[in-house]
Amino acid sequence: MAEPKLSVQELLARRKRARFVGRGDERAAFRANLDVPPEDERHRFLFHVHGNAGVGKSYLVRELEHIARESGALTAYVDENAGSVPEAMEVICRQFAARGQRFKRLERLLVRFRECRHEAEATLMAALEPEPEGPSAGSTAVARAGLVGLGMVPGVGAFAAALDAGQLARGADRLRAGLSARFGSHEDVQLVLAPESVLTPVLLDELSEAASAKPWTVLFFDGYERTGAVLDDWLYDVMTTDRYGPLPATVVVVTAGQLPLDAARWSALADFMRDVHLGPFTEAETRGLLAEKGVLTEPVVEEVLRLTGGLPVLVSLLAENAPADPAELGDPSATAVEWFLKRVPDRARQAIALACALPRRLNADVFRAVVDCAEEESDALYGWLRGMPFVGERGGRIQYHDVVRAPMLRLQRSESPQTWAERQLRLASAYRDWRTGAEAGRDAEELWADETWRELRLSESYHLLCAGERRALSAVLAEFADACDQGESVAGRWARVLVDAGQDADAEPVAQWGRKLSGALADGGTASALGLLLRWAGYDRGPSAGVQGTGIGGGAVGRGSGAAGRGALASGRGGVVSGNRRPAGGAAGRGRGGSGGPAEIGESGGGATSPAGGTSPGAPGGRVPQRADASPNRHTEHGWSVALAPEAVARVARGRALARGMRGEHRAAVADLNLALRLTPDDARILAVRGEYHRVLRDRASALRDLDRAVELDPAHRFARASRGAVHIARGDFDTALADLDRALELDPDYGWALIRRARVWRELGEQDLRLADLDRALALHPDWAWARCERGDALRGAGRDEDALADYDSALALDPRYASAHASRGACLANLGRHDEALADLDRALDLNPGYPWALRQRAAVHRRLGDTARAAADEERADRLSSVNSS
Repeated sequence: MAEPKLSVQELLARRKRARFVGRGDERAAFRANLDVPPEDERHRFLFHVHGNAGVGKSYLVRELEHIARESGALTAYVDENAGSVPEAMEVICRQFAARGQRFKRLERLLVRFRECRHEAEATLMAALEPEPEGPSAGSTAVARAGLVGLGMVPGVGAFAAALDAGQLARGADRLRAGLSARFGSHEDVQLVLAPESVLTPVLLDELSEAASAKPWTVLFFDGYERTGAVLDDWLYDVMTTDRYGPLPATVVVVTAGQLPLDAARWSALADFMRDVHLGPFTEAETRGLLAEKGVLTEPVVEEVLRLTGGLPVLVSLLAENAPADPAELGDPSATAVEWFLKRVPDRARQAIALACALPRRLNADVFRAVVDCAEEESDALYGWLRGMPFVGERGGRIQYHDVVRAPMLRLQRSESPQTWAERQLRLASAYRDWRTGAEAGRDAEELWADETWRELRLSESYHLLCAGERRALSAVLAEFADACDQGESVAGRWARVLVDAGQDADAEPVAQWGRKLSGALADGGTASALGLLLRWAGYDRGPSAGVQGTGIGGGAVGRGSGAAGRGALASGRGGVVSGNRRPAGGAAGRGRGGSGGPAEIGESGGGATSPAGGTSPGAPGGRVPQRADASPNRHTEHGWSVALAPEAVARVARGRALARGMRGEHRAAVADLNLALRLTPDDARILAVRGEYHRVLRDRASALRDLDRAVELDPAHRFARASRGAVHIARGDFDTALADLDRALELDPDYGWALIRRARVWRELGEQDLRLADLDRALALHPDWAWARCERGDALRGAGRDEDALADYDSALALDPRYASAHASRGACLANLGRHDEALADLDRALDLNPGYPWALRQRAAVHRRLGDTARAAADEERADRLSSVNSS
């Protein structure tokens, strides 16, 4: 498809750009590079533009993009809003499509990636289900592997130090098996576990196809001081290794940020890239820009040079109205705000320029929310603002340059705090209206997956914080727990809004919260950040990792926080965000079933909890005196009401419990859930999770108490029913187990985990045909589910169909090579077929993976006896008896 023809506006903009002054060497080098074939050693495949704020990096990058497009190149521009590699690919796809080059296969995969990612969260717990036959080891690493694969930790991220290669491999194997059961497609599993491995080869293939129609493809990554954290590893691999396949030689990459590229990684590739360091304009460049603007009087030129130090954004501002006398310049202290206001003779436009600095980004709708005027006038004024030299534009939105916006905000805060707050609240109200409109008819899961909704939510929160709304900080902190469910990149944006609002509103407690949460995410992922919230709220003992200067005291968990916390959470909030993501006590996860046992437990976090001590995380002296009636979760700091409602603390604790459970730390997870249930005692979801963890810990009495209560609160809670059925199987109460599993399957006929559990009941009741029917059904739903394959293999082996069983075991091990139970069962099957050497190899492998596996020891003992090796048989039998005795005690 041909690229759309240029409009009149684009042609006018092109003529204006032809008069671009400054950075002549950099522009010439880039243009010349596009005249040099890739095979020529002079050609550079990577340009990195870097320098301090205000030196014109983004202006130059946009000019380079125009140069590339005018040379016939296909271009895409990714800014700092890309929080992951898939998000960057989505931007590239959209922009290529707008230029007539559809990457249809990649677009379809990205849609599927979004669908799979939201389903995968519910499957993580299922991958940890312990089996009596001893599934493959590594459950303690599954959660961390899963978090990495779900994009919650970019690359290997903050968990890298906690995982050895073996742990990660074992955890990924088990998780892959659980996801296979959910999705029934190996590619879908890989989309979740390693999205880059699936998406990037398709991107490279489509880039190769596009290369036949375009001389060059140029990819621009701006704001790299932020996006580099999630893109740099991937970009390095794409450009320097064959991990994802060949990158077309006609692709040029341009990155731009405040910092140089990582020297340890990129410095050895000097002949591959061009480092473009931008400082202030030279005197010649400054004079050239002034001349272009008609500023030729030498005294004026000298004064501009003195006042601006060659900083391009200030030079542009001072030159905009062609001053003829130095006295007209004034002093651009506070980054030229006073000068700008002086140079705009229309006071109404002065006020508009200042007011429009309040939003972080603007489009026509936001502009109208700021400026109260008729629509026709609004359009004209918005067009005027877009033409200002300190305003950049990208993707239909405009954004003030930081060098100009920051002092404009300071000026408004200091001159009229009341007007500042009123305008911020007005913007918050507008975003709340837009956000509420976007919520109509949609559930929380769908909304959190919607980038447009998230951006509206963040902007609403930003303006409430800037307005100084006392309870806004508590509301954002409570919502941070939900953001953590969406992954580390989304949680990072919630932390970032605290940093931005704190800096822009001069609210240091808010900014400190943002910095602390960002640091916790970087150091230990969402688990660490959730732990920080629990420690601050006084519900957890831990290191002094709180927020400096908040004056937050510790102490025993009290009831006094409830009212204040609920008020904080409700302030300015509506819709789905003000409470739990699912209704308390409601059925959790009634959507598509799949394999996962606890498929409804779809939240993440990490860490153990215990009753709070009396330490103030932020107090230099360690302890802060507490009034007898004081709650640790109720304070005011510099006018801010900082409290979390009990429901919010429960969400945080539940999230951390799930991460603990996924790491195999079930006792610590139960402690977190104990806290959550003290705060929200009638939450069926939390009771069901705690019941499942008690079952895993073999505390069947406690498991039944929790699961009974969960079912009482929510009779349609399918997971509570199925988990309770599993407890009854372990107790030998098969009729009761059957009733629970039947009910779970009535609620969701495609609930694979319940099908396999029910198949085990049929086994105990001697109903082999029904057993096979349930397993066939589970595999029809999820053909790539290793656990189901192994279970059906066991059923076929029990029916004397060893050849058929062998095929299922082979399939299970192809899906999960470290599945100890499948190795042991295949060994028993091979022994039945008289293939004793192969049987011993499989049984040895099973015991390598799980040394404490009595059933495998007994099977190996039987093979040794058949081969006449009674000593080894006796040794295996003795060890199996000893292990069985320990396990039953």
